[in-house]
Amino acid sequence: MARVCVFDAYGTLFDVAAAARVLADAPGRDALKAVWPSLAEHWRLKQLQYSWLRAITDEYTPFWEVTKDGLDWAMEKVGLTDDPELREALLALYWELPAYREVPVMLARLKAAGKTCAILSNGNTDMLEGAVDSAGIGTFLDAVLSVEEVGIFKPSSRVYDMVGARFGCTKEDVLFVSSNGWDIAGAAGYGFRTVWVNRAGDPVDRLPHRPDHILSDLTTIPELA
Repeated sequence: MARVCVFDAYGTLFDVAAAARVLADAPGRDALKAVWPSLAEHWRLKQLQYSWLRAITDEYTPFWEVTKDGLDWAMEKVGLTDDPELREALLALYWELPAYREVPVMLARLKAAGKTCAILSNGNTDMLEGAVDSAGIGTFLDAVLSVEEVGIFKPSSRVYDMVGARFGCTKEDVLFVSSNGWDIAGAAGYGFRTVWVNRAGDPVDRLPHRPDHILSDLTTIPELA
């Protein structure tokens, strides 16, 4: 049984495609409407790739800068570089990403069962606080841990070390939940028990460490904790 349940934020608790999807439905956004799925996918992929490369080369910069760089690349990729107003609107919405529909009830069940719940994210603290406040889930969280404290992105073990340092727990006390296969591989190799939230039905990553559990959403996390 887990004493501490730790969640990745972006793509796990918060819907990272929501900013592009919401703006695509706004009046006058016909150009975005035609390409928003590709834009959202490219934005997320570049955001992740840039975090990995910065971790490997020890060139940390706040995740907000990585997020902006990823968006700039994605907008150029889909042919929307001449719309600075759209860029600013997308970035503003990233601070207000909605939680997936099952998140509040799932977290409430964990807290009712006496579990400690936390976020462990590449996001910088102010970004995470904005998303948590916007989603209204702060009351269920005992901590929001940002890699800003250690100056390197996941899957560095220095990031996973933050959980034990914050809660005084062992690796065996932790259930780690993420929608990112590479994050799950890193956490599993570190020694956490892991749940991969595979919303897209993707194959398991060909990495040395595999998830202990695979779910299509977060609904049944309390049964595994």
